[in-house]
Amino acid sequence: MTSELAARAEAFLFSEGGSLTLRKLAQLLEIKETQLDEPLRELSQRLEGGGLTLIRTETEVSLAVAKDASVAVQAAYQKELGREIGDAGLEVLAIVLYRGPTTRAQIDYIRGVNTASTVRTLLARGLLERTGNPEDGREYLYRPTVELLAHVGASDLSALPDREEILAQLKAFEAKPQEPFDQ
Repeated sequence: MTSELAARAEAFLFSEGGSLTLRKLAQLLEIKETQLDEPLRELSQRLEGGGLTLIRTETEVSLAVAKDASVAVQAAYQKELGREIGDAGLEVLAIVLYRGPTTRAQIDYIRGVNTASTVRTLLARGLLERTGNPEDGREYLYRPTVELLAHVGASDLSALPDREEILAQLKAFEAKPQEPFDQ
């Protein structure tokens, strides 16, 4: 039973992509918070010597990059962050700036391509922030950060140029039924 709980805890922590409160993790596992110690201890031991580690405070728990792997991961991120954002990044930023809180599925729909790596890069650069979606707990909303607004010279979203016109165009595009791809 403990191994199964440890595996499920790992899955929930991985899918969350950040920390979970011990209370929330216990709810997800359908156990009492006091029953978390053994599964988390087992998970921590199982992760030893690998690329991930379990980080735990008095109130939260999270998966993180293990110390031995952190240098390689940090070097890869620095290489990635040294590159220009490119047209794809600018398009995603424009969508989120003008549309407001947006799911990745909505961004993908508007752009017509998968934007997972672009969104990940923009998150890493601190230009977007990810928050839970109150309408659907299985997905996140992406919002512009204060740093992004400062970078584009806007004190808030209403200060963006041609905002109303662009919002109307986005709404019209999203409301229009899309043609199926020719095969």
